[in-house]
Amino acid sequence: MNSNTISNGILKALSIIIGIGILLYFLFKIQSVIAYIAIAAVISLIGRPIVLFLRKRLKFKTTIAVVVTMVLFIALFFGIISLFIPLVLEQGQNLSLLDIEELQANIQDIYTQLVYHFDLNNIDVEQSIKDSGLLSKLDYAAIPNFLNSFVSGLGSFSIGLFSVLFISFFFLKDSKLFEDSVMTFIPDNKELRLKKSIVTIKDLLSRYFVGLVFQILILFIIYTIVLLIFGIKNAIVIAFLCALLNLIPYIGPLVSAFLMAMLTMSSNLGQSFSEVILPKTSYVMIGFVIAQLVDNFFSQPIIFSKSVKSHPLEIFLIIIISGILFGVLGMVVAVPTYTALKVILKEFLSENKLVKQLTKNL
Repeated sequence: MNSNTISNGILKALSIIIGIGILLYFLFKIQSVIAYIAIAAVISLIGRPIVLFLRKRLKFKTTIAVVVTMVLFIALFFGIISLFIPLVLEQGQNLSLLDIEELQANIQDIYTQLVYHFDLNNIDVEQSIKDSGLLSKLDYAAIPNFLNSFVSGLGSFSIGLFSVLFISFFFLKDSKLFEDSVMTFIPDNKELRLKKSIVTIKDLLSRYFVGLVFQILILFIIYTIVLLIFGIKNAIVIAFLCALLNLIPYIGPLVSAFLMAMLTMSSNLGQSFSEVILPKTSYVMIGFVIAQLVDNFFSQPIIFSKSVKSHPLEIFLIIIISGILFGVLGMVVAVPTYTALKVILKEFLSENKLVKQLTKNL
């Protein structure tokens, strides 16, 4: 091996490294566009059964079916947003009349009752709170800063919403648009196999995302009933937020439990802790646990077994591993990513013993 060969090898390796670096930098700079495409792909997968129903059963033309589906999605989106309008208006009115000293007094009152009820006098929690400066941070500066951030992000949100809707329309209208884009990078002898894999992935993920919508709907209904029974203010908004958090596996239910408990306690601020706040919060949390049991033993197993055709233990391990490697985002995308990989592996490595075992239900 002469020096020219070594030099050419080094230059080639450096060129590849530089090219990969440039590609990663480019992807980093357009990460918002990638996010728009990913969200639009999910929306198109959810809307795909509706479009197919309108085309095959009601004999709609493709464009009309897509338009009707998009109108339904937009109506659903703004319907959800409208749930938050009363809460925002109420909180805006409260902020305009906010008395920081009264708020601190109410928090102190709940703390005092909590210490008295659970006999925590021997624990110097009060001094710990004072040392942390938590109450001193409740000042008027936080409110304008939050509003400024909200207004500055509104423009970006509007652009993102329009982009997602625009991309989703064409994904639904031309279901092969994304497929054709991928095919440009695939060798001709592999195209047929990949096309077959993409069709299977679309079917599985469509059922999976539709199943998630029903899962959230079931939780939302149970949460709403529980909160309304015990007279919690803004029950529908709280139920929707807590149900939506369940999209994050394992961590989401913990966060939603904490959120529901805190909002239940704050809705009864100023009342007796032992006679009103604690009993109501306890009953609400019992209802929350019942909803989680329904979700864990009925909703999730049906979704996983019927849509992605994977064993619950298999899904559990994939979610945990994804969470360790990639954090919360990894946990959210673990199931659809794993399903897509299984389909591709089955098509291209069907003779492998491990792949055959993992994909036996596909």
